[in-house]
Amino acid sequence: MSEANWTTSITKTAAGELRVRGYEITAMIRQLTFAQTVFLILKGELPSAAEARMMEGMLVSSIDHGITPPSNLAARTVMSGGNSLNAAVAAGVLTIGDSHGGAIEQCAKILQEAVAQGEDAPTLVTRFKAAGKRIPGYGHRIHARDPRSSALFTLADECGFTGPHIRLAAALMEELERGGTHKLPLNVDGAIAAIISEMGFDWRLGKGFFLIARVPGLVAHVFEEWTTQKPMRKLGPLGGEYAGPADRELPLV
Repeated sequence: MSEANWTTSITKTAAGELRVRGYEITAMIRQLTFAQTVFLILKGELPSAAEARMMEGMLVSSIDHGITPPSNLAARTVMSGGNSLNAAVAAGVLTIGDSHGGAIEQCAKILQEAVAQGEDAPTLVTRFKAAGKRIPGYGHRIHARDPRSSALFTLADECGFTGPHIRLAAALMEELERGGTHKLPLNVDGAIAAIISEMGFDWRLGKGFFLIARVPGLVAHVFEEWTTQKPMRKLGPLGGEYAGPADRELPLV
């Protein structure tokens, strides 16, 4: 093979043939679910029944969270401006970053490193507080207790995935709320971070899990905007308050 050629271990293509991680796509069409296929393409091997069920639950949990997240507002705004479905969905995807959708990656990194180093919840919380940093994956602007997190942890327990990362994630919530006045629930991002860590996924795939789950929701919002709303409508806050310099005149030249 020429050194100029790109190489990949993911998908093999040839005339009349398409294989993902070695498996013929036509057989996969008949035999695999989407969640099983996602696991296969990310991990390189077929999931067990428990892994497939857990993957299904995680993808379902993050499919949408209403009209207010930045990604949905961005997608609907771009569609309202008269653009195509793919451009509007892409705008939503591009809004996903460290502050919106990034907590899975950030939290998984912290959990994986802490478990590897034997760091417990009190020590971890003390370290972050001393540095003036918050632990991602905790707290929610709407939910006092994120119902998705408890449902995912229940499923993880049923599937046999409860381990040191999940136990640390739960202990961190208790430690963060100890003696505090604010509820800091483990949110769905933190729950997914703990579960993918138990399943052996690299923390750098964290945003990938959010993207895979959220794109169908973005498509639904863009299609709804396209088919039920007038173009150029007002989205988000309806007013804006000026906070610049007072009225002034240009100096005479």
